[in-house]
Order: sequence, then C-alpha cells, then structure tokens
Amino acid sequence: MHFYYVYILKCSDSSYYTGITNDIQKRFVEHQSGLKKDSYTFNRRPLSLEFYQEFNDVLQAIYFEKKIKGWSRSKKKALIDGDFDMLQMLSECRNATHYKYKS
Repeated sequence: MHFYYVYILKCSDSSYYTGITNDIQKRFVEHQSGLKKDSYTFNRRPLSLEFYQEFNDVLQAIYFEKKIKGWSRSKKKALIDGDFDMLQMLSECRNATHYKYKS
C-alpha cells in the first residue's frame, strides 16, 4: 500500500508552504537542502515541518492539498495547532447576507 502526505512547512520568513509527497522525510530534506533553486522555499530556508497528514488515496491527498493552499494564514495556523474550534470559526461565512446574520 502506498501512502501520500500533505504537509505544511514554516519558512524562515514565517510564511507557510503546502505540498504533497509520497515520502515525507525525503521531501523535507530536499526542501531543506535547496534542491530546486527556483522553488518557493529555496530563499526561505531554514524550514520546519509544522504539519502533515497521511492519506492512502492520492486523489484525497491532492484534494486536501489544494483546499489548504486556498486557506488564509490563520486557518493554516489553526490546523497546525490542532485548534479545530478556531478552524471551524474561521471557516464560517461572515457575509452580511449569511443566514446567521439575518434577523
């Protein structure tokens, strides 16, 4: 059985990088060593692995990675911290037209 990992790295400039791999340790070493000079993380090293989630279905992993990439920094931080209450709060619609805000 193959496993796939969606991961979040924290860069030296405090930004987050989200990726997917089938070998989390190897991929982290590649990021940390600056294997690809044109990558987002190359000039933002050193890096720290802040979060990863294991999947056995590559399509689910791809879906989750794309979902996270669209999130705000605060949502990513809540996921990293395991603060699921905050994650839920940040995920709620806050538009004035949302049903919770109608009288």
